[in-house]
Amino acid sequence: MAESQDPKTSNQNPKPPVQLPPEPPIELNNNGSSNSGQRIHYPNPPEKVNPDTTTLRDQWRFAIRQYSKWYSHAWGTAIFAGGAFFALGWIIKGGNPLPSKDPHLSKSQVSSSKHDD
Repeated sequence: MAESQDPKTSNQNPKPPVQLPPEPPIELNNNGSSNSGQRIHYPNPPEKVNPDTTTLRDQWRFAIRQYSKWYSHAWGTAIFAGGAFFALGWIIKGGNPLPSKDPHLSKSQVSSSKHDD
């Protein structure tokens, strides 16, 4: 195979995307009835052809970055909320809200207080 025909080293531009003729707009005639049997025109119809691999790769990387950002924000919010509720419990109770972490209580006192309810 000659070097000029090798697709990996070729300096030629890829094929331009295929231009399809525009579809005529769909008119809905809603005479006070339901839309049964009528096609609905969506504002963003699906593409007719798949985009090239570079575009898909860029979109995928962007989606991963967005998901990672949202995931980390969700964890940060959850940790912050947990700390805030723990602090609120400490303020309301006037001490440690977790009885298992109180050094003055023994295990028998904690278990007996559960059964006294």
